[in-house]
Amino acid sequence: MKVDGKDYRTVWMEGSSVFLIEQNLLPFDFRIYEAKNYLETCRAIKTMKVRGAGAVGEAAGFAMAQAFLEALENTFGEYIEKAKKDIEATRPTAQNLFYTVSRVFAAAKKSTEPGKTAVVEAQKIADEDVEACKRIGEYGNELIRDGFNIETHCNAGWLAFVDYGTALSPIYLAHRSGKKVFVYVDETRPRNQGAKLTAWELKNEGVPYVILPDNAGAYLMFQGKIDIMIVGADRIARNGDVANKIGTFEKAIVAKEFGVPFYVAAPSSTFDLNCNSGRDIPIEERDEDEVLYQTGLTGEGNLEKILVCSPGSKAINPVFDITPAKYISGIITEKGIIEPWAIKV
Repeated sequence: MKVDGKDYRTVWMEGSSVFLIEQNLLPFDFRIYEAKNYLETCRAIKTMKVRGAGAVGEAAGFAMAQAFLEALENTFGEYIEKAKKDIEATRPTAQNLFYTVSRVFAAAKKSTEPGKTAVVEAQKIADEDVEACKRIGEYGNELIRDGFNIETHCNAGWLAFVDYGTALSPIYLAHRSGKKVFVYVDETRPRNQGAKLTAWELKNEGVPYVILPDNAGAYLMFQGKIDIMIVGADRIARNGDVANKIGTFEKAIVAKEFGVPFYVAAPSSTFDLNCNSGRDIPIEERDEDEVLYQTGLTGEGNLEKILVCSPGSKAINPVFDITPAKYISGIITEKGIIEPWAIKV
């Protein structure tokens, strides 16, 4: 994707450093963050400098490659085993993270040049991610008609993957093919990924959109203003249940009530066939400050974090919820659109 006329991927590796777009500063400031070792990459994942299923997964894969490059011969096995555990502990829900780390770890462990092999494997997965998301866009575009109004939740655009994205990929391809589309962008509280990241992406692409309060989606569906809803996923269980950003479940319920097609877009790397149902998916709980405080731009042009809740209040902050398969019209993958109950090994 282009930013100010220059092509970028969300995350990439040069030498032993991992570079990524600093998503915590968007949309107010565009910067590239350099993580010089695997622990710095872990912190970038944990603090959400990089976020989104595919981008987190790829950053984790590159972190695993960094660990192989850093490991000394006399403590090699111990070092990389610890690194693997550190990386996997950063975000417990995102399946892409475990998929990528496992692939890089397995490829490097059986190589006579583990550091080199780890980097090559991580880069291979990144390239596969780009191609998969492009294919998701092509299949998803078939669902979008000229004049469609589309609702999204959270950010599943190119910032959330290495490029193209999942839920936004069909929208981008529809727009580029000449279809007139309009996007209702859920704020996606508490971190406002929709209002900050999805809106920023759509503006860069020239796609018409408006930011929608999270609790206004039902009203718009009631009015018949939403033709289709497309969301991403952080993990998909064997039975078709989907873990995605908190608030997705209630959107799916409302969509079913009003007959609005509800699609999930995700590559095969997001499927966890060892997970029987959504009840088996671990749900990450993050710090309450993400609910109690908001970060925004002051009149002087400075980023400032302010308290937006009653002083002394406590908050809970579950990051994801589970949407049962029965609420999902289909899952858009790089291999085609499948029914959630028809997932095969």
